[in-house]
Parts: sequence; structure tokens; C-alpha cells
Amino acid sequence: MATNEINVKMTPTHPGDFIRKEILEELDLSVTKASEILGVHPATLNAQLKGNTSLSPEMALRIEKAFGVNMDMLLKMQAWYDAARIRAREGEIDVQRYKPLG
Repeated sequence: MATNEINVKMTPTHPGDFIRKEILEELDLSVTKASEILGVHPATLNAQLKGNTSLSPEMALRIEKAFGVNMDMLLKMQAWYDAARIRAREGEIDVQRYKPLG
């Protein structure tokens, strides 16, 4: 099995950081007002902005509908963030390469 690796030496930020800086701060929105616009509880949005929860597809779609930020891009940001975090912990995961017989 061939692997095509791209080695990027950047640490991705949680999408909540992007949402806070590029949407809420740019539009001068409070968490309360943004949560009203998105139709979610303020605590839910606050946990997202602090990076305490992963961005769900539903939240990404809400953000796209409300603010025009592409849902797929937001979800790719979350996937990149998650992959970087688990890659940093790969030494903790003890799995050996499978070698088929014959």
C-alpha cells in the first residue's frame, strides 16, 4: 500500500478560534447574540469557541447558513485539528503493522 504524505509543520487551531476571531469579532457579535442567530444555547457556542467541543456538522451548517462560511471548510478544519492532536499522541497507541501470511 503506497502512502502519499504531505508533511506540514503547522499546528492547526481549533475551528472555534477561527469562528470567534473571523466571525464574532469581525461582526462585533457577543456570544449571546451569535447563539441567538444560530439557534443554539449560549453555553453550547461558548464551549465551541473555547475549543472544549468538536465542531459538529450541524453547527457547521448553522454557521454556513447564518454567516456564509463554507460548512465543508469548517469541517475540514476540525478534521485537521483532530488529526494533529491524535498524531501528537501516536506513541501512546500500541498497534503493530499487520503482516499477511504467505
